[in-house]
Amino acid sequence: MGVVRVLIAPDSFGDTLTAVQAAESIATGWCRRSPGDEIEMAPMSDGGPGFVGVLHASLGGELLSVSVTDLYGEETPTAVLMVEGTAYVESAQACGLHLSERRDPERATSYGVGQMVDAAVDEGARRVVVGLGGSGTNDGGAGLLAALGAVAEPREALRGGPHALEQLSAVALAPAQQRTTGVELVVASDVDNPLLGLRGATNVYGPQKGVVEDRKHQVDDQLERLAELVDRRLADRPGAGAAGGLGFALLALGATRVGGVGVVADAVGLAARAAASDIVVTGEGAFDFSSRSGKVPYGVARIAAEAIRPCIALAGQVLVGSREMRALGIESAYSMVELVGEEASMAEPAESLALLAERVARTWSR
Repeated sequence: MGVVRVLIAPDSFGDTLTAVQAAESIATGWCRRSPGDEIEMAPMSDGGPGFVGVLHASLGGELLSVSVTDLYGEETPTAVLMVEGTAYVESAQACGLHLSERRDPERATSYGVGQMVDAAVDEGARRVVVGLGGSGTNDGGAGLLAALGAVAEPREALRGGPHALEQLSAVALAPAQQRTTGVELVVASDVDNPLLGLRGATNVYGPQKGVVEDRKHQVDDQLERLAELVDRRLADRPGAGAAGGLGFALLALGATRVGGVGVVADAVGLAARAAASDIVVTGEGAFDFSSRSGKVPYGVARIAAEAIRPCIALAGQVLVGSREMRALGIESAYSMVELVGEEASMAEPAESLALLAERVARTWSR
């Protein structure tokens, strides 16, 4: 019987496993069942949590330690990856939902992300790629603009979350634009939502950050106030609503937008590695139909399809049927919760995922 070449390319599993840990767990379980198979790991990210970690693992480079303000004003450590004049910034390190149990999005700020970009510019970066995803903020990127020098009336209106935007009467963007002159800014995100409206940042992603139903309209109005004073046309651009509107702020500074999964896939050489494999294994915490909106499994499955290789998914939970699964390009998807139960999946995620991979290898390894 021939050796099966397995490429393992998962995202992180929520707050329980990083992408690197998930890949290692899948590899461990697979090798228990099929120790002769050739295993290759390519941990992935869509621009959210883990973005810098997976890029550092593939590209090398230097990690620049930067202490910044988190989404509620506390100091928090972050790391900017510097690779040959390009800086990679993971916005979730400064304003990620995982950083605090507090859920007060109307006062949460993206100021720390601007501090990370500022530090990258200070370090001499000529290109800054900002990964967006997993944020706990919904301030339209106002905090980022303030950290880079934008001036508001009243003075602190950009720094206090959407609650403070209620008082905003003027924004001078020029100082922030001057700060980033000569620096190519890139937004790495697969989220294509606009800033405002029914498909905007507040209505689609606000509830998971803590925006209550009867406040959605008011918060959306506050972001519209910011947009009118900065550049209303940019609010309708795809990706303006990413990471609570950080996409909008970066677009206002002249950034271009690229797919987050694509940035990582290019960095790790995923297409060539998929073509050299027999099967591609991906995964994430919850595999549902929203995975089509730029999530890692969908991006990995598309690359596997181009290489004419089957792609399967391992997940904490599988919340789609076989028809939807195939629409996402996934041959089969397998659930940790179905195998070991929800309690074990949360208490021992690494071993639970390894057990699932061991079971799956019975089907997919020769």
